[in-house]
Order: sequence, then structure tokens, then C-alpha cells
Amino acid sequence: MQLRVRRAAHFLERSGLAMAGAACGLFVGAHVGSSIGALTTVAFLLAMMAVGAIGFYLGIDIPPLPFHAGESEAQHAQRGKIDAAEFLSAVGTFCATLAAFASVALVVLHLAPHLAWTGMILAAWLGGVAMQIVAGAIGRARR
Repeated sequence: MQLRVRRAAHFLERSGLAMAGAACGLFVGAHVGSSIGALTTVAFLLAMMAVGAIGFYLGIDIPPLPFHAGESEAQHAQRGKIDAAEFLSAVGTFCATLAAFASVALVVLHLAPHLAWTGMILAAWLGGVAMQIVAGAIGRARR
């Protein structure tokens, strides 16, 4: 019984992360679509939401790189091995949420930044969720 409850809780947590990613994608899509006329489509908004949901679902809850048997945390750190999945997840989450935060601020404050800023927001969003998806793939491949 406990295993089912634990799995259900984990599924609910991941579903919440996916919804947060979809909401972030919606705001980025709304801002970018309002600035770039060619991207003012429902398909673009749905694609941004889907990519956000997938990225946040896969890329935020990464299993950590396992320690070698008998190795302390200090010895592990001394070897200098970087956990690529953890690093990509952290940077990707930061970039994606920074882009979403900027988009929300611009939409709420009714500001129209230069097109270059909009392009940077879109690039940060797409790069961030791409890093999250890659991090999730790496983390699950090593299980």
C-alpha cells in the first residue's frame, strides 16, 4: 500500500511540475507571439506549452550521480567529476524560469521591448527546456 501512495505522490508532484512548465511556456508564447506577428497562432502557444511541460516533467527531478562504494562525499568531490545531468537541469531550469519571469513581467506591465530582447527571451526559454529534456534523458538512462 505504501508503495502505491508513494508512486501516486511522485506522479502528482511531477504532474504539478509539468503544469508549471506549461504555464511558463504559455507566458513566453504569449509575449513572443504578441511581439512577432508570425508566431501569433494557437499552434505556437500549444507547442510552447508542450515543450515546457515535457522539460519541467523530465528535467527537474533528476536522480543524483551515484557515489562509488566506500567513497565519501569529499572524495567524490575531489575526483572532480561533474554530474552533467544535474548541471544541465540546474542551468536549464534557471534559463527557462528566467525567460518565463521576464515574459510575465512584460505581459503584466504592458511593455513592448526591442525585438532583440524578445528573441533572447525565446532563445533562453528554448535553450532552457532543451537542457532540461537532455538532463532528464541522461538521468533516466543511467538508472
